[in-house]
Amino acid sequence: MKDIKVLGTGCSKCKSTIAIIEQVAQAKGVPVKLEKVEELRDIMSYGVISTPSVVIDGKVVHSGGIPSRDKVELWLSA
Repeated sequence: MKDIKVLGTGCSKCKSTIAIIEQVAQAKGVPVKLEKVEELRDIMSYGVISTPSVVIDGKVVHSGGIPSRDKVELWLSA
């Protein structure tokens, strides 16, 4: 199971990012633990400057925009 965190303050881009990850995980049958991190202090602890950002298993894999579906598929297949 992949531990995925979406870092952001709750904007529409953050919600879209969560939706894409959920859709791809469900389509691929990959179990994920998806968590939304909205607290600014917690977001800053990852060293990201822009949101939404995506953290998988403790590693920042994306920052500053909605990831493409292809990118999410790569993350979940690795």
